[in-house]
Amino acid sequence: MKTFYITTAIDYVNGSPHLGHAYEKVLTDVIARFRRQMGDKVWFLTGVDEHGQKVQQSAKKRGIPPQEFTDEVSAEFRALLPKLNISNDDFIRTTEGRHKTVVRAVLQQLFDKGEIYKAEYKGFYSTRQEQFLQDKDRLPDGSWPEIFGEVTEIVESNYFFKLRQYQEWLVEFLTKNENFVFPQFRQKQVLEFLKEPLNDLCISRPRERLEWGITLPFDEGYVTYVWFDALLNYYSAVADQPGLWPAAYHVIGKDILVPPHAVYWPIMLHAAGLELPRGIIAHGWWLQRGAKMSKSTGNALNPLDLVAEFGADAFRYFLIREMNVGQDSDFTREQFLVRYNSELANNFGNLVNRTLNMTNRFAGATVPAAELAEDAEKELHALWEKTRDEVILLCEGFQFHTALEKTFFFITATNAYIEKRAPWKLGKSAEAHDQALLRTSLATMAEALRLGVAAIQHVMPSTADKINAVLGYAPGAIWRDELTWGAKLTGAKVAEALVLFPRPEKPKA
Repeated sequence: MKTFYITTAIDYVNGSPHLGHAYEKVLTDVIARFRRQMGDKVWFLTGVDEHGQKVQQSAKKRGIPPQEFTDEVSAEFRALLPKLNISNDDFIRTTEGRHKTVVRAVLQQLFDKGEIYKAEYKGFYSTRQEQFLQDKDRLPDGSWPEIFGEVTEIVESNYFFKLRQYQEWLVEFLTKNENFVFPQFRQKQVLEFLKEPLNDLCISRPRERLEWGITLPFDEGYVTYVWFDALLNYYSAVADQPGLWPAAYHVIGKDILVPPHAVYWPIMLHAAGLELPRGIIAHGWWLQRGAKMSKSTGNALNPLDLVAEFGADAFRYFLIREMNVGQDSDFTREQFLVRYNSELANNFGNLVNRTLNMTNRFAGATVPAAELAEDAEKELHALWEKTRDEVILLCEGFQFHTALEKTFFFITATNAYIEKRAPWKLGKSAEAHDQALLRTSLATMAEALRLGVAAIQHVMPSTADKINAVLGYAPGAIWRDELTWGAKLTGAKVAEALVLFPRPEKPKA
């Protein structure tokens, strides 16, 4: 059993969770669950980033200490996880002692090696992004992009990390490891960024300006820059657990790929003598009719509203089915309802209830044994063999949306098989062949459903459990063994019905 350590980005606690946070958790959870199914020993980390100037300012506006503010917002992010069926093994907060200890140790190590020096800085500073800016960050007209918010000119002494001296090493590393960033076109963007000379990274803020942070071990008058602090969470969470580091993958949004995760982070690890992760998965943004969702524009969706109305698994299904990992995708309630009604209710839910209904009606609620294998059965068997192999390969390559498409093609084919066999007609016949065909069709429907459930359980875990329960089936410990067409349900007692995807109520006029 190999170790598979995967992380999300840690969420900044300056606001409540939104759709982007929910998607990142669900995507990472789907990867984690799939790797567990494949036999890996998975460790799944998520958490929150609690330091920095924005947090200090938000707490001040509320008239409460920063720790009280972060306690409140962190609780919101933690509460989101079970509501989305997230199977994380750990949740880290950057205000925890275990994190602070590691951050200070790494800082001291780099300082002792001469990788950190003190110098005066004169230039521009973005409070919103908590970073120093350069003239190259300006727009052609000389103004600052809106993302930086208010920009002020400051002069102050700070500590700097020698980032620039590792630029050539990073370019060489990325050139040799061309799949370090997924999807690959994002890695090309990183290399494009690295064509410009890097500046050394300012890794401190004076305590007189910012108190809410981790104090530098070698100078109590300064706290650590929030990005230098935050990026170390992936290591600090497992520093005392042998065998977990390095991480397999970090799952992050494309907006924090360059420079934090693809430039600062690998250089920090390399300078500290730590092994780099296998890779970074940079996902896209959720848009609404082509525009990025934003609270300020009023088009942001609260993920918990949809979860409360339709259930976590339907929400998870839409997120994974709709977005090609790495690309942007649209999310509207109308699009959600199209997939919910056509794919989940009419297709998948219909297969579940036809299987239960007909097994009750024609076989005394007990799945019979298949007795024949005519062309229709052989075709469905062959389609499953093809689907299974494709789904595994696609999931290994993070193409979960296409894997779901293939799985639901098989579910559609199973519903078509039912129409072709028409058990309701066979049940009226007294001929021995028709009765054997009836029993075979019921067995085939049930087995196809069981296999379809196995193929989507990492995306819809609660739904898979519910369907297996009404089929009277307890899956074995080895997932790959569950993907073989057989007679695992023969003799199983099934329930009468299961309503999985109820129709949403129409608003009253």
